This record gives sequence, C-alpha cells and structure tokens, in this order.
Amino acid sequence: MICPLAEVEEVFKESFGAVYQCSRKNCYWLEFKDTTTAFKISDFFLFKKTIDAIDIEKMLSDTSRTADFELVMPHRTDRCFILSAQDVLNLREVLAGAKFMIELNSEVKRILRKEAVLASF
Repeated sequence: MICPLAEVEEVFKESFGAVYQCSRKNCYWLEFKDTTTAFKISDFFLFKKTIDAIDIEKMLSDTSRTADFELVMPHRTDRCFILSAQDVLNLREVLAGAKFMIELNSEVKRILRKEAVLASF
C-alpha cells in the first residue's frame, strides 16, 4: 500500500499493475501482484532494464523446473519478485508504459518552457 501521506500522481495504469509518482518523496511506486514497491528514480529505470533483460524465450523453451520462474531482487528495496513468463510480460508492459509517459511528460515540459522563452521576446 502506498503511504497515505504521500502525494502521488498516476503515471501509467493497466489492469495488472500501475506506476505512481510521489512528489513528496521523489520516487516511483509500482503496484504489481497485490504489492506496492517504492523505487528511487534511478533504481526504477535500472529495474526496468533488469526486467527487459529477462530471456522469455529461454524461460518458455527450457524444460527444467527452475526455468519456470525468474527471481528478481530490485536494488535498495525489501522486495523480491518471483515472476512467471506471463508476469514478466505484464510487468514489461507496465514499466514500458510508465517510461513512455515519463518521457512524454518531460518532452511536453521542455516544449512549453521553450515556447514560454520565445513568447517573452
């Protein structure tokens, strides 16, 4: 659960997960598989790279029992993710959507700042 005192804004949401930005603590909150995990900004993007690097094809083609799940322990969190192939795909979708929205917001702000500077001349 997200801290009730936190000031959060929804960044991206799917039926199986969501990412929120907390301006009070300057972090991102990931809701996934009925849990909430807080990430510092740099750790959030590092976590996304880690999830993107998981070899889904290997998980699906390897017949050993250990290949059915991927264990991911994000930096500086007390959370451990045990992910099936479907969980990895779902998490990738949530993280990719959040990254896109974060980048889109940054680009819109950059353009608005540029327009404001041009308007002041």
